[in-house]
Amino acid sequence: MFIATLIAKESLKERDIRTALASLVASGARIIRQSDLIDGRVLDIFFAGDPVSARAHLETIDGPIDIAVQPQANRLKKLLISDMDSTMITIECIDELADYAGIKPQIAAITERAMLGELDFEEALRGRVALLEGLDSAAIQQCLDERVNIMPGAEILVRTMAGSGASTILVSGGFTRFAKPVAQAIGFDSFHANILGEEGSQLTGALDGPIVDSSRKEQLLESHAQAASLPLDLCMAVGDGANDIPMLERAGLGVAYHAKPKAAAAADVAIRHNDLTALLYIQGIAADQWITPSSH
Repeated sequence: MFIATLIAKESLKERDIRTALASLVASGARIIRQSDLIDGRVLDIFFAGDPVSARAHLETIDGPIDIAVQPQANRLKKLLISDMDSTMITIECIDELADYAGIKPQIAAITERAMLGELDFEEALRGRVALLEGLDSAAIQQCLDERVNIMPGAEILVRTMAGSGASTILVSGGFTRFAKPVAQAIGFDSFHANILGEEGSQLTGALDGPIVDSSRKEQLLESHAQAASLPLDLCMAVGDGANDIPMLERAGLGVAYHAKPKAAAAADVAIRHNDLTALLYIQGIAADQWITPSSH
């Protein structure tokens, strides 16, 4: 059996529910039952049929409603692995850091192409970092203080999953100087990112150590799952760019969050309208079970 979850940005209307039920029937699905309305904006529909066809039909529904189609089994995940930039925080750190060097447009254009999957990730990353050579290291803290904002719903998602015993891992193609404080602020168990070369009080324009790229993210998902003795079916991955695709495809549930087209197409679920708390609703966790920033 499968579950189709409708998550409206504000309120789920009766006409939206009727349209969803009709879309599922049109996909060839046999509807078994539906839940009561959850928090005024979420509904679970249990069905038998082809999940791919069901998702395709449901995603034609108009309005700010996100759709998740998944097996009923293993709905509640025990591991969350997430990208950082434009997923757990609202910015791309390297673009904002480049602004302090006066070269944001040049760097941001490369970032956009890399996230779209048009450029080799490592080559593009090393090329952008090289352009930061000589930048005062103090710009990193200034960027953290002035530009880095936590994505809406991020802390609730991570702390609620951690509170139920799930492992939470932040993986970033960005930099440890950002990933460490972000992971601590949101509540992740661990983080993995690239190390900016620094000498004296300046950036060297190089990276130290191995690169965290798409294959490394996938490896980290597998190794953390193995360490926790978890099948990948119990793992959720979330990201927004092309370098997240292997991780999204490998996890039991890959979620593209306000993502680039290639990532959205590769993921099991594409969140386009809601904040990160949608990932809790997808797991059947309603708002009365959330751990909010003020309650921990």
